[in-house]
Amino acid sequence: MKKTTSVFAGLLLVFSSAVMAEDPHAKAALEHANAAAKEGAAGRASELVKHASVALEHTLAGALVDTGMNKEHLEAASNELEEAVNHGNMGHADVGTEHVKAAITHIQAVK
Repeated sequence: MKKTTSVFAGLLLVFSSAVMAEDPHAKAALEHANAAAKEGAAGRASELVKHASVALEHTLAGALVDTGMNKEHLEAASNELEEAVNHGNMGHADVGTEHVKAAITHIQAVK
């Protein structure tokens, strides 16, 4: 009986933490990526670069600690954010914004 109760309690803990867990890096990356998209849509390439760079730091940090599909999405988001920063540095706010939007899609897929 004690063993069954312990197993049940352990499973409940695992499942409840999985549901309640939120990747803090993905959350911060999403906030900055959204800000980068807003700035890029307004044609402000330098501001896009600032926010996309911070989002990139968070996606890279998240990719180091996450596993599975979350890691893959964060790595893909990192690649898109790198492109956004590169294009933003060249003054291409429109192209940078498209890369940021692609990164946002990947970040939103992180569970």
